[in-house]
Amino acid sequence: MPWWSWILLWVALISVSLLCYVLLGIRLFRTFMAMVHELSAAGERLGHRTYLPEHPDDGGSAPPKAFGEAVFASPEQMRHDYVTAQASRQEVRRQKRVKRKAERGQPQSLHDIEFS
Repeated sequence: MPWWSWILLWVALISVSLLCYVLLGIRLFRTFMAMVHELSAAGERLGHRTYLPEHPDDGGSAPPKAFGEAVFASPEQMRHDYVTAQASRQEVRRQKRVKRKAERGQPQSLHDIEFS
């Protein structure tokens, strides 16, 4: 085998290996960029300050409360807010239950029916 064929063989091997490294680098770069985009999207979703939802039945009288407000409020005020919100959620669940049973024609529970 002549000497120039050995040189061509080595040039071909080196060029194929460099091509493999370039393709591997491109794939790693694209995977890394996809991960960065996913992380930035997750940061966008989690990074926004969220506010407590405003109930439409309130009439808009009370301003929405921000997270972190409980740190500066008195314990009595927070207890009152907790009990009020709990009673409101229970009432909403009771009304949904009464409506669902009325639509299905099921008998109402005496506990759920308002006599006033």
